[in-house]
Amino acid sequence: MVTQQQVLDALKRVKFPGLSRDIVSFGFVHDVAIDGGSVSFTVRFQTENAAVGGQIQREAETLVRGIEGVESVRVTIDASPRNAGPQGSGPMGSSPRILEQVTYKIAVASGKGGVGKSTVSTNLALALRALGYTVGLLDADIYGPSQQMMLGITGRPQIDEADEKIIPMENHGIKTMSLGLITDPDTPVIWRGPMVMKALDQFLTDVKWGVLDFMIIDLPPGTGDAQLTLTQKVPLTGAVVVTTPQDVALIDARKGLAMFRKVNVPVLGIIENMSYFICGHCGGREEIFGHGGGKKTAEMLGVPFLGEVPLDPKVVMGGDSGEPIVIRNPESAAAQAFRDLATQIVKQVESGVPGHTHDHDHDHNGHDHDHAHAH
Repeated sequence: MVTQQQVLDALKRVKFPGLSRDIVSFGFVHDVAIDGGSVSFTVRFQTENAAVGGQIQREAETLVRGIEGVESVRVTIDASPRNAGPQGSGPMGSSPRILEQVTYKIAVASGKGGVGKSTVSTNLALALRALGYTVGLLDADIYGPSQQMMLGITGRPQIDEADEKIIPMENHGIKTMSLGLITDPDTPVIWRGPMVMKALDQFLTDVKWGVLDFMIIDLPPGTGDAQLTLTQKVPLTGAVVVTTPQDVALIDARKGLAMFRKVNVPVLGIIENMSYFICGHCGGREEIFGHGGGKKTAEMLGVPFLGEVPLDPKVVMGGDSGEPIVIRNPESAAAQAFRDLATQIVKQVESGVPGHTHDHDHDHNGHDHDHAHAH
């Protein structure tokens, strides 16, 4: 007799086109039914590439038909377009759409660690808030959560007893959720992949984010499982890739860009962090790590260059003290760079990012500004 495990084992050999992971580990296989020699199942995922569904269907059918005892195979492909409307079926099938009350979902990524991705995430969120938008910040950097420290949040999140959902914590007008709020800060997180995915699932579905204009998602560095899973589960509006001027960092940035392109997430652009150093004594500009690499990479890869953030000790002090530089030193060149970044992103998403469909249109200079300030 054919078993469900046999079917799943066969489907583990079906890789998602362009990626190294299979459709089972991504959680795309649903509703496996076996009736004697007849097998049926559904494969659900998000993509805007019409050819992907056909390729997966052919491979899945061939592999399952090869199981001893299988006489017929029926594969249903549910390839909902990214950012489908409320009537669309998201990557979780018939469950409510993830972060459906958030208009724009922006991932902040980097090809490697140590480029200041979390600093950019925090200050971008605060700069958007200063423009009058309602903003959430999801710290998806499971292995190195830092947003609780950067936003100056202490304590533990509460549970809403009515629906047993987690209430996000808030400071500087930003709603946030981070693993750092629920784990011992002195204990390293040593988790296997499935545990990481479960934690991220909870942050996406079990937190009461409410209605927000923007959600900034601080991804872990690199291009591994957590990043791929998030880019498939969350209907992202787009991604920002953080880099530094050195060649080695730019090579890694290209990997990040390639990952988003494979999963059809629009890349809003590159921001170059630690671009130059401003001397605290003379105000002179020193280009310690070279200069212009981020701009060259953006031009070469055909994505926007979103600007340069200087290397400023005040940026570090702000992050360590829980008062990021946009709040602590709003007149600084770095704070201005983050405000410019926020303005660029608003322009892109409101003019229509390629591949992005608005969930609903607002006039942020009118009604929604009043709504945002009321919170």
